[in-house]
Amino acid sequence: MNQNQKVDFFFDKASKWKDCYQLLRKLVLETGLVEELKWGHPCYTLKGANVVLIHGFKEYCALLFHKGALLQDSHGMLIQQTKNVQAARQIRFSNFEEIESHQKQIKEYVFQAIEVEKAGLQVELKKTAEFEMVDEFKEILETDSNLKSAFESLTPGRQRAYLLYFSQAKQSKTRVSRIEKYTPAILEGKGLND
Repeated sequence: MNQNQKVDFFFDKASKWKDCYQLLRKLVLETGLVEELKWGHPCYTLKGANVVLIHGFKEYCALLFHKGALLQDSHGMLIQQTKNVQAARQIRFSNFEEIESHQKQIKEYVFQAIEVEKAGLQVELKKTAEFEMVDEFKEILETDSNLKSAFESLTPGRQRAYLLYFSQAKQSKTRVSRIEKYTPAILEGKGLND
């Protein structure tokens, strides 16, 4: 097992998931993946390609498979975090015993993810046009040719980020407020998080 010292802080820090993280680390390292630090989390790679990441939240800790949508979920353990997540899937754990009792299945998923990466498989992502465009944004684009042109000039990823952000608001008033707030950024060619 090749533990990366740059990642040790993640496993050493006090956390309610500390024991869970350490067992997940052991299991993933036993598969031969390389341990790296990405996005402040332990990420396990094959020839530089991200395969699986360990992370935690308030209610659970998880293994995140970057191409999890391509895995066969033979044990019914994979979870799509939200409807808008296209490629990644998680296996969530709420306690140490769950990990301990599913060690064999966990490693099966990791080995399967390794095979997906070795085969060079890619998740077919939805095209930007397939994402919902809220009526409020459609109406503004129909009346503001500058905004429409600026939006269409954005990269597909930036367009998707705006479409998702606008559509997540439940009330029309909130959607309009979000659109108004980000119109200057769109006109400047910036993305949601730029």
